[in-house]
Amino acid sequence: MNYYVPRGGLPPQTDLTTDRAVFTESYAVLPRRTMSDITASLLPHWNGTRAWVLARPLSGFAETFSQYIVEVSSGGGSDRPDADPGAEAVVFVVDGALTLTLDGVEHVLDAGGYAFLAPGARWTLHNHGPATATFHWIRKTYQQVDGIEVPESFVTREQDVDGVEMPDTNGAWKTQRFVDPTDIRHDMHVNIVSFEPGGAIPFPETHVMEHGLYILEGKAVYLLNKDWVEVQAGDFLWLRAFCPQACYAGGPSRFRYLLYKDTNRHAGLQLGLS
Repeated sequence: MNYYVPRGGLPPQTDLTTDRAVFTESYAVLPRRTMSDITASLLPHWNGTRAWVLARPLSGFAETFSQYIVEVSSGGGSDRPDADPGAEAVVFVVDGALTLTLDGVEHVLDAGGYAFLAPGARWTLHNHGPATATFHWIRKTYQQVDGIEVPESFVTREQDVDGVEMPDTNGAWKTQRFVDPTDIRHDMHVNIVSFEPGGAIPFPETHVMEHGLYILEGKAVYLLNKDWVEVQAGDFLWLRAFCPQACYAGGPSRFRYLLYKDTNRHAGLQLGLS
């Protein structure tokens, strides 16, 4: 597997300031150069760790989720990773190796390792290896529904999850789904979407799901509302609900991204509730 990993640092004074960063009422683009030393954050109860916060609930921005890229130094980690008992999460490792202890069971996650952490799960995460490790952390407040059980936590790897071809694409467009889309217990999906060179979303999708989209590999031209934007590995996109979206993967390599969406719940009937 090939995953883009940010390394921090700071652009030299000789670089042009002009870049592709865009923040609008319907979408945002955070180019990979945004992930510099001066934009990193520290998290409570995490040692030897820094994070780039890509999205957070905010008026006029993400409403349903937060998303981080987290870098853990050798010996770093946390015994108290998340103080919110109502938060569910996905952890996806893109570099190095991390030891996840989940409800008393230890799992070693290397690149491609994926864990769904149910609300209320007891977990810790540590880097016992010699090299820095990096992972994506997507969090959402779980929406409990009367009569529907809370889903259980699980651990898997991208390498063990087959891609499902989208109809009539001859494999040019595939989605690796880590959760059965018919499992109504889950109110969010975090999948990996792949396009072979020349593959495309051939119409402007417009739907109720909000998206967080981190590009793991390759480059493409993406339709965001009315704008065609060039994007590449390491960029993050936020797409508001109903924002028209499509893309063309130009090559020369595959174009792949980690995709968040909220799903399987009624729309809230008060502004700001869902």
